Amino acid sequence: MKSFLKAALLAGAAWSVVPTLAFAQSAADDVAVEEVTVTARRREESLKDVPVAVTAVSGERLEVTGAVDITTLQQSTPNLTVQVARGSNSTLISFIRGVGQQDPLWGFEPGVGLYIDDVYIARPQAAVLDIFDVQRLEVLRGPQGTLYGRNTIGGAIKYVTAKIEGEPELKLKANVGSYDQRDFVASGKAMVNDYLGVGLTWATFNRDGFGKNLTTGAEHYDKDVVAARGTIELTPTDNLFFRLSGDIVTDRSNPRHGHREVPGLNVLGQPIPTATVLDDVYDTRAGAGDKNHVEARGVSFLGEWKASDTLTFKSITAYRAGETEGVIDFDNEPAALLDIPARYNDHQFTQEFQALYTSDRLQGVFGLYYLNATAAGAFDTVVGQANLSIATAGHVDTKSYSAFADVSYDVTDQLSISVGGRYTKDKKTGQVYRQNFTGLKSPLFGNPTAIPGLVRSNFTSSDTYERFTPRVSISYDITPDVTTYASFSQGFKSGGFDMRADAILTPTSINGYDPEKVDSYEAGLKGNFLDGRLSLNSAVFYSKYKDQQVTLQTPVGASIASQVANVGKSHIYGAELEGVARFTQDIFANFSLGYTKAEFDEYRALDLTRTPPVVRDFADERVFQNTPKWNGSVSLTWRHDLGDHGSIAFIPSASYRSSFNMFEVPSILDQDSYWLLDASLVWTSANDRYRVGLHGKNLGDEEYRVGGYNFPQTAGVLFGNSVTGYYGPPRTVTVSLEAKF
Repeated sequence: MKSFLKAALLAGAAWSVVPTLAFAQSAADDVAVEEVTVTARRREESLKDVPVAVTAVSGERLEVTGAVDITTLQQSTPNLTVQVARGSNSTLISFIRGVGQQDPLWGFEPGVGLYIDDVYIARPQAAVLDIFDVQRLEVLRGPQGTLYGRNTIGGAIKYVTAKIEGEPELKLKANVGSYDQRDFVASGKAMVNDYLGVGLTWATFNRDGFGKNLTTGAEHYDKDVVAARGTIELTPTDNLFFRLSGDIVTDRSNPRHGHREVPGLNVLGQPIPTATVLDDVYDTRAGAGDKNHVEARGVSFLGEWKASDTLTFKSITAYRAGETEGVIDFDNEPAALLDIPARYNDHQFTQEFQALYTSDRLQGVFGLYYLNATAAGAFDTVVGQANLSIATAGHVDTKSYSAFADVSYDVTDQLSISVGGRYTKDKKTGQVYRQNFTGLKSPLFGNPTAIPGLVRSNFTSSDTYERFTPRVSISYDITPDVTTYASFSQGFKSGGFDMRADAILTPTSINGYDPEKVDSYEAGLKGNFLDGRLSLNSAVFYSKYKDQQVTLQTPVGASIASQVANVGKSHIYGAELEGVARFTQDIFANFSLGYTKAEFDEYRALDLTRTPPVVRDFADERVFQNTPKWNGSVSLTWRHDLGDHGSIAFIPSASYRSSFNMFEVPSILDQDSYWLLDASLVWTSANDRYRVGLHGKNLGDEEYRVGGYNFPQTAGVLFGNSVTGYYGPPRTVTVSLEAKF
């Protein structure tokens, strides 16, 4: 409790200046911070009026700072981790306030929801979305179960595209830079007539690797992505609007095998000559191959009918599918000490109906939601020193039904109360198969001569999970420009079945795992001060995390005991502050600060080091993963008008993350604190048709880990002392060229 009070005081330091700032009268309108509109509550509102901690970044801001993909949000958003998952090029991992998911295996669902134009993206593969054709990005922190569903107990990330309107436009953009970067984006939009609009975007992103595979000669950490998005919008009357959208992304980048962090050892504990630690963290000696292919695609249809001045109906229908085929070389050396060839596929159909009501004092959204999804896959665990392959395959079918409502009532001109809730019912069926084979690879991955051995799992289980998640908040306008709020909300993440379940080592895994829940309390203050020169958003929060789902993987002999278990409970608290300060019409600063303290109260897991194994409480020995205690950023934007020659902008920035752990068990993979320094210099023509940018990222060339795998010799002598790390991008410099016609 003392630490929570310290966190509250952190935000209170910013709140204490409110009486002075709120009544300052000195700035002219032309230096005021622009008002930000968001759709956090499924309706357009000013950011300061939303009783939710929200970070919104405009497409214009992303463009002038040279943002590459949505992982850029991590640098400027308080208490957010969003990164490329270990062993992948385009799989996403996300954590908000300590809640998220690192394990991207099929059937194990994320704790942070990703949405493209209000369509839920159920799987993390191909979800590291490149920045193009985007109006803004929104990050909603804290449980969003009422309006966004069951798997948003940490929060939600929204990728919002713009409507087609205005004059016809063709935009061409090219990026060239370090490591032979070659990006090209072509997008066009036009109103065919007064009722019909058409938009199309095609993009290709290419780059050589940051390192090399010294065994095969292939590029390592390269990029080879092609994406496209098409939209048709129809407005037959003032009260009707329809949008049909489709998108596809294909990633043919080489597999990302990582970097060996310690020397390899054989079963006798002797050094393996080819398994040494390479000087360049982006190099590898992996021999598992260079084949990788990821594709995701989807189509959605939005229908909107404005039935009256107060009532609007919406229907959102969507279908998405994807496939992944690749390999991860855990040992990072030519021999197959620990290799994982894998393939995944998934598809989902979703249907959502909404009714939005707005009157002078009452606003609300009511809805029904349905999801029908299947996630499937297979992989081999190839243990070369034992001439053993463990084949794993299966699928999870999910049907989800929910009804939700969120209503806000303005009791007075200053006081508003919001009440909401969502009832969710998930029906899941999981099928899991796991079997030993003698030989390097099983028949699932092209080795028909492999000799079948012990069947470790072969079961089908079903279960139903249901939950009502409420939310209530109260908001008060201290002045017309300053709002404070307090809220309580619950989050719910569905239970399921571990696709790696080993019914021999962990017999209870066939029963699956239960849902996890979060009770979150939040208080915040938002507003504009100094007559609009300063915009501040701050919050303090306290969460109780129950039945927490954690992936446990413990080497046992020649196998790996894997289980997704509800290990117990924890508490999380912290504070957040972000804002914009405009000093003159041409100079302003963006800043953010986040603090999170997360601690386990109970962590009950099977202790396989004891004979016989027993369940005990590890709470004092476990930590939260991907949750730095401190993170923050600051950037300065200086613009200079060149008259008929346009304008230039210089944008230096710095971001900081304190040390954090990769897993619940501390290891040598844990990352120390680090700074990232970026800068952009951008020229824009007077008619806004041409733009040239020079963007430097990680100018200090900081080496920092974003993920890893930990199978040391002390855990199992057959795994080659395989401890591998994955690193964020090194220093890069990019020149961007853009033209609008």
